[in-house]
Amino acid sequence: MRKNIALLVGGWSAEREVSLMKGRAVEAALKEGGYNVKWVEVTRDLNKLLKDLTPRPDAIFNNLHGRGGEDGIIQGLLEILEIPYSHSGVAASAIGMNKPLAKRMAASVGVPSAEGKVASKDEVLAGKVMKAPYVVKPPCEGSSVGVRIILDNDNHPALDAETWTFGDEVLVERYIPGKELTVAVLDGKAQAVTEIISHTRFFDYEAKYKDARTELVLPAQIPDAVYKAALDYAERVFKVLGCAGIARCDFRYDDSKNGPDGLYFLEINTQPGFTAESIGPSQVVYNGMSFVQLCSHLVETAQCHGSVQDDLPSSNGARQALSA
Repeated sequence: MRKNIALLVGGWSAEREVSLMKGRAVEAALKEGGYNVKWVEVTRDLNKLLKDLTPRPDAIFNNLHGRGGEDGIIQGLLEILEIPYSHSGVAASAIGMNKPLAKRMAASVGVPSAEGKVASKDEVLAGKVMKAPYVVKPPCEGSSVGVRIILDNDNHPALDAETWTFGDEVLVERYIPGKELTVAVLDGKAQAVTEIISHTRFFDYEAKYKDARTELVLPAQIPDAVYKAALDYAERVFKVLGCAGIARCDFRYDDSKNGPDGLYFLEINTQPGFTAESIGPSQVVYNGMSFVQLCSHLVETAQCHGSVQDDLPSSNGARQALSA
């Protein structure tokens, strides 16, 4: 009997359009894989969502991005409804979306990240946080939304006070020159390392979704020791956060340094963009699994994760990082 899958798309974050656009690729792949697929456009209307999930589907493919979709909120609702869903559970999703917390968790398992701190918006505007070059970003957004690099001798403010809509806290990190690298992890196994070459100042929202000049080099042409370290670091972060399904870890590699000493963890995306050409899935395809097989695998392994307590990482280092 064919399984009934609800495909969640849309949401209310800054990444809504990305979810809708790339959701069509998932829909086509699941249909090709033999599933009955119901397209469910998610809004803040809870009654509509409950109606859309009636009758109860066999599983959910969660293709939401950003706040509300990959930060534990929708996952909590699906836990209450006891409907198995793809990707990570409540705790891993919430921690992954919180960049400062994810960095502390990564550090607990020996994964280095750029020096940084959470500062107030006023402190950043006053230029009192860190000497340039540095990066400012919202602590809890995805797809490089709101990220800005401040280089030496830049004459514009670190933030635009009027358009900064991400709250009073700002994550400020030391800028790491060099290469942008990313690693997909599927079921705890790192897939490959891709180098991202963008023609904007960095791999921002524009470069990710609108700039056709962005180049993806798979496998990344970097020293073998750095390649292996990136795979290892990504697996460690995936495991310590308690992730499931597929996720993607982003790194900066300062190639002026010797070997892995120049490799720094940036963030984890527990629900990466999903087409056959997207960075995460393309690594899985590179290793021999088709996009149709990948989408099918994620709904076949969909699960409820139980209570948040059950979903929390079990290592002492991880629990210390959470309580810090």
